[in-house]
Amino acid sequence: MSNQLPASVRQLHAAIDRAFPAGEGGVQPVRRRQLRMVADMWGRALEKDDGFSASARSDARRLFTRPALESFWRLVLAGDLRARPAEEGKPRTLASLRIVRDCLGLLADEIIPGRPVWLPRVPQQEPKATVAPRAVRSLYRAVVDLAAGGPLERSGTGLRYEDRVRLLAMVSVVLDVAPRAGELSAQTLADLVEVEGGAYIGVRRRQQRAAPNRAEEIAALAEVHPATVEALLWGATHQMSEATRQRVLAAIRELEPAPEVEWYVLHERTQVALRQWLSVRETLVAPLQGARDALWVTLKATHLGPAGLPLGSTGVSQAYARGVTALNVLMAGSYGWEPLPRRLEQLRRSLAVVPVELPAGES
Repeated sequence: MSNQLPASVRQLHAAIDRAFPAGEGGVQPVRRRQLRMVADMWGRALEKDDGFSASARSDARRLFTRPALESFWRLVLAGDLRARPAEEGKPRTLASLRIVRDCLGLLADEIIPGRPVWLPRVPQQEPKATVAPRAVRSLYRAVVDLAAGGPLERSGTGLRYEDRVRLLAMVSVVLDVAPRAGELSAQTLADLVEVEGGAYIGVRRRQQRAAPNRAEEIAALAEVHPATVEALLWGATHQMSEATRQRVLAAIRELEPAPEVEWYVLHERTQVALRQWLSVRETLVAPLQGARDALWVTLKATHLGPAGLPLGSTGVSQAYARGVTALNVLMAGSYGWEPLPRRLEQLRRSLAVVPVELPAGES
């Protein structure tokens, strides 16, 4: 790292190294790059001398005063802090602005923990279009056909058997339950219940269904910024240091009881798909030591460990996206088929599901 950077920016980079380490137990590489990006943006902002105090160049804590943050944000909105000179002045997308805002919150939690910090408000993006009802009906039929041995490969694109089995089980559960990726990743074998006359699956709904001020209440108790709480509530537990994550989790436990479990009837189609997946899953988790109760697990070894480890929310999203990409190719030209979106959230919001009461004695 260049010593020509202002001392305050070097302190930001040091905080990233300390609180957001790379590798196992640290943040995902993409979040670490985003944090570095924001630290470098601070370096370019200070170079522009846009009314920043001398102390802002020597002390990272002074970067998080309201005047400094407001000056910084004006430069961000103007597109004046881009890394490539050719892109200077180009407005940032809402998604990019939210990333910068969230990274500012994460850095503030490390530089001045427990202190309130002004952060800009960024409008929510308009949700992407959901899946048309006709396409959802086609998906129901496709799941049944593929589970019965539909095409495995077409035009050079295909799904390995294990990939297909997991995808079909996952999509079937989504059709019955409409869960978020984080809610899927939290499911365990205990969430599958069979009783006389039916089979059920449980889902622990995420906290974002709670009152809008819930993130602020948790943040106040954990002494972190609400953006940090929102990241965790959305299942992005990889986006913060372990110490911060544990503080937020402790605050959640203190404020209210364990998340509510909602129960849903499993369609016969889903029961078939889950039985196939559970058979494959058993071969994956059998060699593992310790807890082996996660419903959704990895299919092959990764840098995190061997096959059979629990899928996190990001892993669930990636598995769904990869599977749907192949599924769209396999089903191309089939009657009534419309390409599905690669984001699970768009399918989830297309569905209307209703929880049921679990039969007495089974909850």
